[in-house]
Order: sequence, then structure tokens, then C-alpha cells
Amino acid sequence: MNDGTVTLPWLVFRQDDNGNRYRVGRYATRAEAQRIADNLDGRGHKQLYWIEKLGPNGTGPAD
Repeated sequence: MNDGTVTLPWLVFRQDDNGNRYRVGRYATRAEAQRIADNLDGRGHKQLYWIEKLGPNGTGPAD
């Protein structure tokens, strides 16, 4: 973050009732991502929401 860029390592995903998966958004903190996922999940639709953190190189989920 010292180069002036903003890091958004937390992602929120959605899976609909047909199995289609979509990235909803990227967030700076786990708490922020979880709050978004919980809010969307609380709407009562048949969709699954979850969060993942990008790995150190920014190209995949962290282990």
C-alpha cells in the first residue's frame, strides 16, 4: 500500500439456484466483505453468498 494503490483482497461471491457463480465485489477487510455477504444473504433469495481472500500474488484464493 505504500505505492499509492488500494488493496482489496476480500471477495464476495454469489451462486444462484442454477449453480451459476458470480463475483459480487472486492473489499478491503474481511469484516466489510462479511457484512455485505450477510446483508445479501438476508434477503431470502435462493442464492448462496460467501467470501474468499485473494492469495499473496492476487491471482487466487488464499490457502
